Amino acid sequence: MKNNFLLLILVLAMMPNHFFAQAKLKVEDRQFPLPPGSIKLSGFLENDIQNSIEHWNKGVVPYADMVDFFRNGRKQFALGEMWGKSVRSACMFYRYTQDTELKRIIDTTVADLLTTERQNGSISCVPPEQQPEMSDLWERKYVMLGLEEYYEWVNPEPRILESLKRQADAIIAVVGHSPKTEIIDVGWSATMSGYEPCHIESSSLLEPFMRLYKWTGEQRYLDFAAYIVEMGGTKQFNVFEAAFNNVEPHKMAGHYPKAYEMTSVFEGLVEFYRATGNDKWKQTLLNYLKNIREKEITVIGNGGGDQPYHPAIFGEAWDNTAIEQANPDMTRMMETCVGVTWMKFCSQMLRLTNEASIADEIEKYIYNGLRGAMKPTGDGFSYVNLLNGQKVNDHGWGWTFGNLHVTCCNLNGPMGLAYIPYIAITQSADGAVVNLYNAATVRMATASGNPLNLSIETDYPQSGKVSIKVNPEKPESFALKLRIPRWSANTSLKVNGKKQAVTAGTYASIKRQWKAGDKVEITFDFQCRLLASPQGGSNPKADNRQALIYGPFVLVRDENIDKDFNQPVTIKANKNGIVKIVAVKPTLPTTQFEFNVPTATGSIRMVDYASVNGWNGSHICTWIPKTN
Repeated sequence: MKNNFLLLILVLAMMPNHFFAQAKLKVEDRQFPLPPGSIKLSGFLENDIQNSIEHWNKGVVPYADMVDFFRNGRKQFALGEMWGKSVRSACMFYRYTQDTELKRIIDTTVADLLTTERQNGSISCVPPEQQPEMSDLWERKYVMLGLEEYYEWVNPEPRILESLKRQADAIIAVVGHSPKTEIIDVGWSATMSGYEPCHIESSSLLEPFMRLYKWTGEQRYLDFAAYIVEMGGTKQFNVFEAAFNNVEPHKMAGHYPKAYEMTSVFEGLVEFYRATGNDKWKQTLLNYLKNIREKEITVIGNGGGDQPYHPAIFGEAWDNTAIEQANPDMTRMMETCVGVTWMKFCSQMLRLTNEASIADEIEKYIYNGLRGAMKPTGDGFSYVNLLNGQKVNDHGWGWTFGNLHVTCCNLNGPMGLAYIPYIAITQSADGAVVNLYNAATVRMATASGNPLNLSIETDYPQSGKVSIKVNPEKPESFALKLRIPRWSANTSLKVNGKKQAVTAGTYASIKRQWKAGDKVEITFDFQCRLLASPQGGSNPKADNRQALIYGPFVLVRDENIDKDFNQPVTIKANKNGIVKIVAVKPTLPTTQFEFNVPTATGSIRMVDYASVNGWNGSHICTWIPKTN
């Protein structure tokens, strides 16, 4: 009883003050984030985070121009999303850094935005008499999310919450059953000639409404969320029922299974499940997670493509991509918006289920897809990424501010980086959980509320060696949970020199009496594994290909250093599919990992996917054709 009471005090102490009025949720998470400022990364991933903060959120983002879309209108659909996307990543970065300069920038633009509120309480690019207009609800969703991140992590002023309520009430006033406008009748998706409308993007309002309900407990916000779920998410198809019935993702919305928007909707469904406790929605979420992971996610942790089912959606649809990923006819795939939203959805499901393999998905995307989409200059992200061909491509929806071209993916990419410290180390009811192994110092509390410091010393992922120093304020019994990746078949784990049993793809939970100076040593199995291309796709030319995975990294042939980058070879592996590669000094200063790889006719050079600089138009080959 005493421990339960102390745990309750710990949890309440970790919540911002505005959470004390929140609705009572029926489902509790099994992992929850540490308080702001608890973790400080160093080295590998920290370099990317700071690069993005300095050169994007504190650098080139034209916040005032984005606010002007609400003040003066916009010349292109959906431009009203830009402000919210920029601000939500800035707020999440502030949660991590507590950077006063960043806070000043955020405070200034939030104050500017609030002056654009219209007489009906909306913050919209169109006047009240035109609401809800084609992209209006999607834009207002991002305004709400931006302000919600601000309220939660930067400045919990009552005026922000009151503004959010007015905005939500303005939506409820015009959206709903007749005589209002149905939510599935508002949107732009699939309005191209010859296609029935889909309008899935408007239903992504589910997430900001559920966050507002959580904070206020006001029933009308839960009722509106229930209405969104009732309407099924799209004009033609009920995506919630489809997921519940295990429909394959590329068939879930007929001709328009738009991956980014669909996953945004399901992220809102996680919040809806927490509030309602309806087991049907839990199963729906688990099915969606499983089917996306198995049918859509590629070796670099992202998904969506333009072959063979939905070429008209420009590579932004669920398209059986896990099976089709080696298809040499693929020209656009894996939108950054999709990868970041998948990462966020996975973080929700990780917190909900405490399933270690979900953290594997997050790691895979961070080290490959996310970092592989980022500009080396830190001021943007690729719109899409290819596995074979021109790695990065900035062509897609967006707007130009002076000389700055901003796309939706420029705006979403930083949010992926901001989620790294949010999910790297978390808390559970019985102790700390280590999900990512970047070097870090952590200040947190034990389950009974006593101070606990962790020091993660490692050059991971440059090697698989990790040392964790555990320093509780006083000796105490609690659990330390360590993710053992699925890819690490033979992990060594020791506590104060004593070997511990581990199983790949699970958490190693070490419950013991910990004291200051205790040391955990982990050595992950960084063997290089040969993968055969997925079979059963639409293009037989994809069948006879191969790829390499080294630890968490995907390796590729890089045209920058290898003119024969796309020529057939046969990579030599032992009977277990292990390839004996040899690390060499990188040819280019921007490359982080380079290896000699043995083939049947000599050796080739391969590098990690993420550090290939494709912004000069160069190409890569991930799924390498085999010699006959």
